[in-house]
Amino acid sequence: MPIKLKGEVNPDLNNERKKCSFNVEEMARWYHGGEKKLAEKRQRETLFLDDPDLQDDIPTSYMSHKEIYEYGVGKACKIFTKIRALQEEGKGGVDNFMAILGGMLGSGVLKEGNPMAVHFVMFLPTILGQGTTEQQVEWLGRAWSMNILGTYAQTELGHGTFIRGLETTATYDPKTEEFILNSPTITSYKWWPGGLGHTSNYAIVVAQLYTKGQCHGIHPFIVQLRDEETWAPIKGKSVEIGEIGPKLGMKGVNNGFLGFDNVRIPRKNMLMKNAKVLEDGTYIKAPSSVLTYGTMMFVRVVIIRDMANYLSKAVTIATRYSAVRRQSPIDPAKPEVQVIDHVTQQYKVFPNIAKVIIFQLTADYIWNLYNQVTSELDKGQLERLPELHAISCCLKAVITQDASNGVEQLRMACGGHGYMEASNLPNTYGMVTAACTYEGENTILLLQTARYLMKSWSQALVGDALVPTVEYLRDAIKKRSNKWDPSITGIIKALQLVAANKIRLAYEHVENRKKLGYSHEDATNLSSIELAQSADAHCRAFLVQSAYEMTRDLESTVSTSLATVLRQFIELYAVETCMKYIGDLFRFSGLTEDGVQELQQRLEDLLTKIRPNAVGFVDGFDIPDKILSSALGAYDGNVYERLFLEAKKSPLNQDPIPKAFELHMKPFMRSNL
Repeated sequence: MPIKLKGEVNPDLNNERKKCSFNVEEMARWYHGGEKKLAEKRQRETLFLDDPDLQDDIPTSYMSHKEIYEYGVGKACKIFTKIRALQEEGKGGVDNFMAILGGMLGSGVLKEGNPMAVHFVMFLPTILGQGTTEQQVEWLGRAWSMNILGTYAQTELGHGTFIRGLETTATYDPKTEEFILNSPTITSYKWWPGGLGHTSNYAIVVAQLYTKGQCHGIHPFIVQLRDEETWAPIKGKSVEIGEIGPKLGMKGVNNGFLGFDNVRIPRKNMLMKNAKVLEDGTYIKAPSSVLTYGTMMFVRVVIIRDMANYLSKAVTIATRYSAVRRQSPIDPAKPEVQVIDHVTQQYKVFPNIAKVIIFQLTADYIWNLYNQVTSELDKGQLERLPELHAISCCLKAVITQDASNGVEQLRMACGGHGYMEASNLPNTYGMVTAACTYEGENTILLLQTARYLMKSWSQALVGDALVPTVEYLRDAIKKRSNKWDPSITGIIKALQLVAANKIRLAYEHVENRKKLGYSHEDATNLSSIELAQSADAHCRAFLVQSAYEMTRDLESTVSTSLATVLRQFIELYAVETCMKYIGDLFRFSGLTEDGVQELQQRLEDLLTKIRPNAVGFVDGFDIPDKILSSALGAYDGNVYERLFLEAKKSPLNQDPIPKAFELHMKPFMRSNL
């Protein structure tokens, strides 16, 4: 019999929505930053998602690698044409670009990634943040109007997060006032930049600067890669460029490789807002080495918001599916129940909903901090730059790892159907897990934060002033243990005490090893497990604290009913964090066995309280079906009809007799007669 959609909402899902104790529209307004921003978001979604030129006739999973790329480029050009039209109407702005490039609207229109994304996320911001006024005048106009397309070529085949180890060289020739770029080894080839393969004709290349026979470390250079008219690689064999091939996810991003053989660029193509090379080759050092990492800090801030977006999609899919799917009666004498009634399922899903809220609040916090520090940099104030670098490193590491684990947990919470690409959970996982590595491998980033924490601990020991994110170290020096306090503020203090003591122990173990004769570098390496753990603990305390502080006055901005549910999710996040770090809390915070039992009961009580509002809450994320792209997570809950309709789209189902039968199966089977 023909299968078609019912045209009505699944009754189980409908009943769930009736249970909701708060206004879902109010939740959407709060989550998206107010009524005006929510309206703008919906207008954007209508403009892009309802455009027939941006619809997928067939799922991209049935396309070849080459077809996915070409299809993505075509869509990207149409997308940016629409954005340009918005700008001409006075409706432009950064929000349109951020929405279409991020993990929400962008992933709904271009499911395998946007091959032009790095142009806006890294190429433009680097020129803006590291170019002189003259360089900005020369390059920004062309780049912003997309008369040229750029990428950011930093990572190499042999070096990624450890950027001081990059091998690409830029040697200054004072006779011609040019830099000569070379890739001296195969490991020095640029590898991974998005859009580098075939989409970009310019790149910001990060290379080791040599002038007057001396290396001055890594610096950014604008390099032309392809002819602006023919798109052919420039200078014949001097530039070797191409795409690196298929990946776990992001199949349309066109990640590339790049090698140089004595490629010359003019001196003015070195971005010189910070460090400079004069005509005679004299090198002028930047005020701070951390300024070199400005683009990466910006991208890490963007990544945090993206993780909230991707995880919100995954929890919406899993929550709605859990309300529709019936499986395994709790009482054998009764019918099968909604999967969401199983407490184990609630424990898989609800803490991940809480993480979306925490990550979104943290994204707002760190974005504000980034803008504040950037403003201070323009005034020559560098004091909080190391703090921003340290907190953005550990937040990127912890949040990407938690989001990746969360999407995978939610995929498994959807059983076998979650394994199907029609659920959109495999694709979402591919997009999220990539972030665990790009723009800094997570373990290395934790160690970078730990380096900052070691310095902060040494400052706290002698009574020096500390910046806000590490101010808690001062109290920890005075009090190494604590009486357990189960309130949210008490949990924050306990987690800070855990972090402070882990920082203390890592610091002491490094110092003790140095006393035994190890170099500082070897002592640090031998203590690196503890160092990474101290940064992780510092970050998790920060996450709970920042979320609590940003929602302390909720009742003044939202209704009591919505505030109650939001606080339940924030409390759930805090309690679940405690349950995952019971050993550390026993060790450092004064937690007792009775306290553990209270936390367990509190966790279960919170799951029970959240249960009636779960579907309404994810509805409040306000994610259209075309962005979810999921047979399991659609608003109407018609899961089985949608799965069947998706299955029928398979090219294998278009021909009742497969070619493989005549070519292979039939001859093989006949040969056995």
